[in-house]
Amino acid sequence: MTKERLSPSRWRHAAGLLATAFALGLYAYGGPAWGLGFVALVPWLWTLDRQTTLRGAVLNGALMSVAFMAAAFHWFAAAIGAYTGVGAFGATVALLLLAPMLQPQFLAYACVRHIVGRRHGPWLRALAAACAWVACEWLVPKLLGDTLGHGLFPSAVLRQVADLGGAAGITLLLLLVNEALLLAIQRRREGKGALLRPLVLGIAIVLGMTGYGLARRAALQAPPTDAAATLRVAMVQTSIVDYERLRREMGAYAVVRQVLDTHYALSWSAIRDHDADVLLWSETVYPTTYGSPRSEDGAALDREIQGFVDAAGVPLVFGTYDRDDDGEYNAAAFLEPGRGLLGAYRKTYPFPLTEYVPRWLDTPWLRSALPWIGGWRPGQGARVFPLRSADGREVNVVPLICLDDVHPDLAIDGARLGAQAILGMSNDSWFTDYPVGARLHLAVAAFRSVETRLPQVRVTNNGLSAIIDDTGEVLASTSMGDQAVLTAFVSARDPKPTLMVRWGDWVGRAAAAFLLGLALWSCWRRWRAGHAAIAKDLAYVDAVALSPAWRALSAALRLCAAAALAWLAYDMLFRVGLQVQSLAQLRLFAGAVVLPLLAAWAIERAFAARVGIEGALLVLDQRRQRIELPLTTLAGLRTWRIPLPRNGVDLRLAAGPYWTRGLALAAPLSLRRLLAAAGVADRGEGRLADGLAELAQTRADARRPRLDHGLAKFALFPLLLALVAFRLHQIIAFGGVLGEYYTYGLRAYLSGLLIWWASWSIGLMLFAAALRIAIEAVVASAIALRSGNTAAVRDAMEWLGRLAFYVGVPIWLALRLLSSH
Repeated sequence: MTKERLSPSRWRHAAGLLATAFALGLYAYGGPAWGLGFVALVPWLWTLDRQTTLRGAVLNGALMSVAFMAAAFHWFAAAIGAYTGVGAFGATVALLLLAPMLQPQFLAYACVRHIVGRRHGPWLRALAAACAWVACEWLVPKLLGDTLGHGLFPSAVLRQVADLGGAAGITLLLLLVNEALLLAIQRRREGKGALLRPLVLGIAIVLGMTGYGLARRAALQAPPTDAAATLRVAMVQTSIVDYERLRREMGAYAVVRQVLDTHYALSWSAIRDHDADVLLWSETVYPTTYGSPRSEDGAALDREIQGFVDAAGVPLVFGTYDRDDDGEYNAAAFLEPGRGLLGAYRKTYPFPLTEYVPRWLDTPWLRSALPWIGGWRPGQGARVFPLRSADGREVNVVPLICLDDVHPDLAIDGARLGAQAILGMSNDSWFTDYPVGARLHLAVAAFRSVETRLPQVRVTNNGLSAIIDDTGEVLASTSMGDQAVLTAFVSARDPKPTLMVRWGDWVGRAAAAFLLGLALWSCWRRWRAGHAAIAKDLAYVDAVALSPAWRALSAALRLCAAAALAWLAYDMLFRVGLQVQSLAQLRLFAGAVVLPLLAAWAIERAFAARVGIEGALLVLDQRRQRIELPLTTLAGLRTWRIPLPRNGVDLRLAAGPYWTRGLALAAPLSLRRLLAAAGVADRGEGRLADGLAELAQTRADARRPRLDHGLAKFALFPLLLALVAFRLHQIIAFGGVLGEYYTYGLRAYLSGLLIWWASWSIGLMLFAAALRIAIEAVVASAIALRSGNTAAVRDAMEWLGRLAFYVGVPIWLALRLLSSH
């Protein structure tokens, strides 16, 4: 055991993990270390290539997430420990234990890379693994919004690629360059050609990023050709932190008094010395509700702030609280001289387990265990407000409060709503002793300007307040702990929409779609391989050996499901319209359609058999028994006149009427031919029965692509359509994609999505049933007319049905959505 633990292989694996963690730690600190992003993962990837099992790859990914958290985010544990009072050690232990959940992209990357690498080459493996990384970060957003691409922020040229695919797009490219470099190292002994191919690809990616960045930066830095209205925005940084300690020492009113007086003094200085047109104060600078005071003192302070704005003659934007019947919100209030409150933006992404707890998780026990938890509610998404000077100049801005600026969607939505600048506000007091956290927050926020090409003014209470242009360049910033006024010029220019503004944060979604397509393609290849192997084995036929009682029960269950489905079709077509209107319909579908079908499937699965000829014996191989009937005891076959639960035959015995079990068959003619070749006669039951058998045989012989699988038709495809309709419903009914989640919690949100999914699944089942009836009717007509080309008719009708199902339904949905607008 000791020798195994100290084996050179394990030491090399540990060294690879630590080397990558150390390099990523330096990379996260920024500065000249940004170049490490192209090589930092190579040692870890080398260790992944030596994992022979999926379990080993997943464990390797989990260890890498722990090492990464320790190297790059140790300061975060110390900050959390100071904020919660648990101390740096306890917070660090908790953070390392939670690392696989906080940085799950390492596990996703390692898992997908191992699975794809076993079946495909290194190029597809690299692309799939990189897609798994960015798709995981899109599906499971991280607390600080960090991704590998943010480390390229110090490169003024390379970060310009973010207007195409955001920071996630840069992450994808960095991962591919690391993979290319590893492949070049591994192939260095195979000749120059093998070495150069991956190396050239990696260099091409870097050169492409550089060329695009240079071109975009040059275009953006060209002098503007128009004379747009420009405002001077003064950001006031007071460096008053730790409100709770000050409350204990001075009292709540005295703290508010000190905060306001300090802001008044610096603001008058900004107006007098900097000729400010607009004043901007930081997040929660007024730590109570504005406009809905809780006391007479609060009402007096509200009037005092408005009086200051009226006297100064300039608009003021400041952090405060807002309130309605649902609760309180972290908000930004927009005040105008002589007009009062223009409006308030409510923070969309409050920090979980500090500012906000979902209602389904908010319990007295949790609040007693975590006493620092706040009670703010999330806002309803991006809003755009005008900043207006006294002489009528106006610039439209989208406000972002603290954690809002780590999510690309809000800045993108603001750009779509006509914003001409981003107005950032943050309370970074918990970064006071950890400036690396403040620098990371500033870098992440700056990417919003690159993605949207909107300039940004960003104020914090204690640093780093900053002016950011449309290339992401920090033109000026304050230091941590300084009292300062920073003045920026913001113009009313409408930038040309970037690809990110047009498509949204698309890279993660595209990566997830690619992985889904790859999975479906792999399943299809395996199915084709299995189908080809079965087709070569002509001596056996799949069947279900059923006694009369089991056959009757299975047939009754299928009839029950068919009747319930027909009732649902009638209900939707003639009573409630083409949609599911109530949970009662879903319960009917589950109880009268799904359960009977599952029961019938279980019966047929239990009695499944393979029927074949072995010498002079008819053999039925079942899971737990093997039945052998001498061919001499068989007098012939009789086709079932009623094809329930499917087509089938009875075996007539020479010494008696029929064998005690009938054989339900998907391909009845295959068994006929098999027994006919062995000399067993087939007793027909008339043209109808023979025609039904031929109809079933053409259905069994038809090629079945993976699109015909029930999981694809009635689970995955309905989910895609349901997501489109559900998203539109959320925007209309709740004002945002996550509106129901913010309003009623995760359980209500997922329940709503499940209902939409089930509704679409039911509707598509009904449509598929109608298509099946039409297809079988056409093929049956061809059989009845003695057409010699029934196989071609079947194939053409099946493809027409797939076209109507997979293309016609989305077109119908698109037309419905367009007509509703």
